[in-house]
Amino acid sequence: MHSMTTFADQPLEEQIAKWRIYLRRRKALHGPDVEELEEHLRDQLAALTEAGLAGDEAFLIAVKRMGSLDALSREFARAHSERLWKQLVMAPDADAPANTARAEILVVLSLAVAAALAVKVPALFGHPIRPNEELPLFYARNASLFVFPLLTVYFMWKRGWDVVSGLWLALPFAAAAVFANTFPFPKGSDTEVLSILHLPIALWLAVGFAYVGGRWFADGGRMNFVRFSGELAIYYVLIALGGGVLTAFTFMMFAAIGMNPDWFVAGWLIPCGAAGAVIIGSWLVETKQSVIENMAPVLTRLFTPLFTILLLVFLATMAWTGSPINVKRDVLIGFDLLLAVVVGLVLYAVSARDPQAPPDFFDGLQLLLVVSALLVDGVALAAIAARISEFGFTPNRVAALGENLILLVNLAWSAWLYACFLRHRGSVAVLERWQIAYLPIYSVWAALVVVIFPPVFGYR
Repeated sequence: MHSMTTFADQPLEEQIAKWRIYLRRRKALHGPDVEELEEHLRDQLAALTEAGLAGDEAFLIAVKRMGSLDALSREFARAHSERLWKQLVMAPDADAPANTARAEILVVLSLAVAAALAVKVPALFGHPIRPNEELPLFYARNASLFVFPLLTVYFMWKRGWDVVSGLWLALPFAAAAVFANTFPFPKGSDTEVLSILHLPIALWLAVGFAYVGGRWFADGGRMNFVRFSGELAIYYVLIALGGGVLTAFTFMMFAAIGMNPDWFVAGWLIPCGAAGAVIIGSWLVETKQSVIENMAPVLTRLFTPLFTILLLVFLATMAWTGSPINVKRDVLIGFDLLLAVVVGLVLYAVSARDPQAPPDFFDGLQLLLVVSALLVDGVALAAIAARISEFGFTPNRVAALGENLILLVNLAWSAWLYACFLRHRGSVAVLERWQIAYLPIYSVWAALVVVIFPPVFGYR
């Protein structure tokens, strides 16, 4: 309700009308809910004006007493659990025009079908997907290019971009397609695997620009994109679990009549479904964001203590046994993913808490998690440095070195900011802004790995 302080020169009913419009934009609040809140607001206004306050002053104080809108949304969601479940149904937003809702559904379905068919287009040019055979590396190099451009188109349409303004977003995808398919990678080379792993990270930043409507530094767009990314991951896993059940039933039914559906499942169902699910999952997050936006923070509360225990047990075991980290590519990837998950847990925990609330036990647990991850990162860096000094530089070691250095700086400063917050000498909002500021750094490093490493290391 920060914007309410700008209404002081407007009539009281106009201020209430603007407040009511703001509430109706929240999908978690329906018409009766807004009416109930408005009645409560008017009761507060009546009491304050009877006490002698002017209308403008009474309005501002009444709104402040009612608390933040997010808190009210959570309160109503808990009080109306039946409605909360009903909102998961594929019904259009009651406040949105029916034609707009139908148009969005058609756009989403068209883009999902386009993504599914894009996976099959390479088969026309000698890159088929065959059952019981290893997936060609061509598909791994281009996986993000099948989907991310179409997802960007969806957000451009959703945010009202015109075609000319959005053309510059096509440049990173065009450049990525060139780099992914023109470098003469030897089959299974380290630089090819690194490109496969890092290209989606670099291109996800372009999707983010479309998501925020080009306003990367305004209106909390970056934080909204972080929330979207986490919620999309949750949705995608749920869709994948449902897809696994569908695949199992497909095999069972066709096997019952003596047919082998391998050609359909491996050649069509899995690859096309995996591509189309990204578009569908993104639409679900956009449509049901007001209901699902608390899922990631809830999972953060659940997994923070578990990951903290895991890191502490690992450090204690390594100290007890004296066993060093085995610096191999798969191990380094696993450690980097673990540390990235820790950074995500910290970010979601910070974004979900009340910035005005005093530090509590969970904040101390977050600091312990960050410090544990920082120690693990230090151990991994020491192992990487020892390996480089003994055997020299390789693409994998340099990539791991850069990624762990970025994580080291992030975790170290996060630990410092958290410690300052726990000592009541800092703001949790500073920690949130620090984490968001690192988003482009990860993407830029990923782009450097994709573009610079192949020529530098001779396509090894």
